[in-house]
Amino acid sequence: MSATYSTPGTTSHPVVFLGAGPGDPELLTLKGRRLLDTADLVVYAGSLVNPALLDGIRASCHDSAGLDLEAIMTLLADGYQRGLRTVRLHTGDPAMYGAIREQMQWFDARAIPYEVVPGVSSVFAAAAALRTELTVPEVTQTVILTRQAGRTPVPERESLVRLAAVQATMCIFLSVALIERVVADLLSGGYPVDTPIAVVERASWPDERIVRGSLADIAARVADSGIRKTAMIVVGPALSADSRIASRLYDAAFSHEYR
Repeated sequence: MSATYSTPGTTSHPVVFLGAGPGDPELLTLKGRRLLDTADLVVYAGSLVNPALLDGIRASCHDSAGLDLEAIMTLLADGYQRGLRTVRLHTGDPAMYGAIREQMQWFDARAIPYEVVPGVSSVFAAAAALRTELTVPEVTQTVILTRQAGRTPVPERESLVRLAAVQATMCIFLSVALIERVVADLLSGGYPVDTPIAVVERASWPDERIVRGSLADIAARVADSGIRKTAMIVVGPALSADSRIASRLYDAAFSHEYR
């Protein structure tokens, strides 16, 4: 049976799910910085969160890496019950592979209020590291965010083979350890073998690394690099788009309404 949590007798503060950004502390949002600086209790997602974000804050900080869902939620709920400003700190943006759905459902079942504050996703930090635009006029106007099936299954209708048929920019999370399968599926789905692809490890961190190649050689290049986790795969024609193709946004004759 679920524990019952009453409204705190002191001032009530909703629990905050906060996106920590991709790694660089300066990519934390202004609101995120304020929430951390004024927090009383922070429960953060292990080594994936840059510890520099927690330097100098007054809050009691707890690493959730070794905790199961019930232990994490009980810790957060106790903070709420005590009237503490409580933050659940996730990497990147909580909406992307942040596993916040079950946490929000846990709170909903107990009528504990919460809010979600977005953060900069690693997909955009990776694009910045690559100095590339993910949507290029006349090349692609679509970005697919997905992952390779692994211990967490992916619906068959969303397999890389099927998504590859779109020939858009694809940003693939949590899959670098499966790079050979990723490449095989992308080729089976229709990407040409010379399609450019890049792997960005720890985007925006001081030890960030980038491996570039094509579908013909990226698996070997990644194997040689030793990259096995904490990396974003970006693939598609936008990575080698003709620099002479330009958006009409800044054309003097362009009307600035719907484009």
